[in-house]
Amino acid sequence: MALSTWEDHPEPLAVGSAPLPEYGTGSLADLLPTLAAGMGVPGQTAAIAELTAADRNCVFLVDGLGWEQLKTHPDEAPFLASLLASSRGGTGRPITAGYPATTATSLASVGTGLPPGAHGLPGYSARNPETGELMNQLRWQPWTDPHAWQPYPTIFQLADAAGVHTAQVSSPTFESTPLTKVALSGGRFHGRLTGEDRMDLAAAQLAAGDRSLVYTYYAELDGAGHRFGVDSDTWRGQLMYVDRLVQRLAEQLPPRTALYVTADHGMIDIPFTEGHRIDFDEDWELRAGVALLGGEGRARHVYAVPGAENDVLTCWREVLGEQFWVASRNEAIAAGWFGPHIDERVYARIGDVVAAARDDVLIIASEREPKESAMVGNHGSMTAVEQLVPLLEVRT
Repeated sequence: MALSTWEDHPEPLAVGSAPLPEYGTGSLADLLPTLAAGMGVPGQTAAIAELTAADRNCVFLVDGLGWEQLKTHPDEAPFLASLLASSRGGTGRPITAGYPATTATSLASVGTGLPPGAHGLPGYSARNPETGELMNQLRWQPWTDPHAWQPYPTIFQLADAAGVHTAQVSSPTFESTPLTKVALSGGRFHGRLTGEDRMDLAAAQLAAGDRSLVYTYYAELDGAGHRFGVDSDTWRGQLMYVDRLVQRLAEQLPPRTALYVTADHGMIDIPFTEGHRIDFDEDWELRAGVALLGGEGRARHVYAVPGAENDVLTCWREVLGEQFWVASRNEAIAAGWFGPHIDERVYARIGDVVAAARDDVLIIASEREPKESAMVGNHGSMTAVEQLVPLLEVRT
């Protein structure tokens, strides 16, 4: 990856200058197709060329573990840091999450092997064109038919159909959620409460087949970052625990296994001081002509009152142009923010205006989003600290 493309720019950037995710060669959507291709699953392509095929593959996704945060905390994560240095039989590199860099979008990209413009979960919240309501795609509220919203099969389903032993090991809370159904289902789900139990069971599931594909997940690092920030003692303590979990799993891997540690997004702490948090609910200029505000603080979907689309785009560019990449829907699509193509059913889910943060700033909504507006750690945009996630490998 050419990290120079992620350098800060002192001047306002055009829409096409936003640092795009590496769809097709080095994004989260490319990981499972690459692994599945190596196990002989029909129709899959090894998009991440440097990964070597293995009979057994495990993906451990740590929510909120960005590449930049991991590199700056080697003392709290010595085992993970050793993988960054390509020792212990592993290799480490960053890949990109995809836009926006947020959990619902990224998990769908991981599980389906498709970029957001195809799988159709283009943000934390997005408008349902059939109802005109905002839909929270993490909590799936208000409810809509999951398989109408995301109709493609998951890589797990395809692998299971091809005779690969397939399993997900995660919190029991996630077993029946709509997001799990559309993004991570296929094979068998195993719910375990503790991280240690998940690591032990993931290793056992890998050994259960001559060809195995196992996914496991840990969420609490992300929660600590949101509440306390990514340099807080709480976050550091969570990172230390994650490091122990990865080592525990790595030491139990059966033969002919590749373990990949990755994440759904990075995170950035945004100050509560003046100028860093722009309150949509108190800014009449940003509210003018806006029917719905979707997305999240660093990756907004803005849905205009019919006929006001151009005025809203002009206003948001004037107010935010030096701090955000601000694009019309068609500009963002043409630039490739959501992937190389957009499914027809997804087109109107994307905002009439799309705003991605470039600086250390948020667009909060203190009245309609009080919980989200109070978060310390945030994510969603295309900056390196949010986009780059680790791809750390251990092989046996």
